[in-house]
Amino acid sequence: MDIPKYARLENERRFWVAAPPDLSTAPVRLIEDLYLTHSRLRLRAISRFDGAPEFKLCKKYGSDDPASGPVVNIYLSADEHAMFAGLPGHALRKRRYLVSDAARAFCVDVFEGAMTGLVLCEAEAESVDAVRALTFPAWATREVTDDAFFTGGNLAGLTAAALKARLDALSAP
Repeated sequence: MDIPKYARLENERRFWVAAPPDLSTAPVRLIEDLYLTHSRLRLRAISRFDGAPEFKLCKKYGSDDPASGPVVNIYLSADEHAMFAGLPGHALRKRRYLVSDAARAFCVDVFEGAMTGLVLCEAEAESVDAVRALTFPAWATREVTDDAFFTGGNLAGLTAAALKARLDALSAP
């Protein structure tokens, strides 16, 4: 795979979580994304509840492997973020919890707004082989890494009804 100049390879897997673990003591941050219309760009604001906000502009490139693809992040000032935030796009908001077990740390994303009810778990690794070798906790119900429905860009444009229909289908025996 060709990696564009200045990009890094992001290796991650994602799981749908039907019943999340107790998150009451897990470190958390608020993530507010704006997926810019007609592009592969994502504007992100991260609010850490114990520190300063962080702002990024991200581009995820397409890849044949849903578990691994090139990504570029540009860190922005608050003023730069505000300038981009005026562009048309679809918003997505979630709380990201850091949950650790004996072997590894996982991110648990609890979505808000129209995506309320959706919980995803993800983890990254240094290589595609390492990310494929990861063992996820039992509460990580079903892998959705290769399901485009669960990508941020798609979720941002969905209605609550579309999400509910998909989650009902996943929950069906």
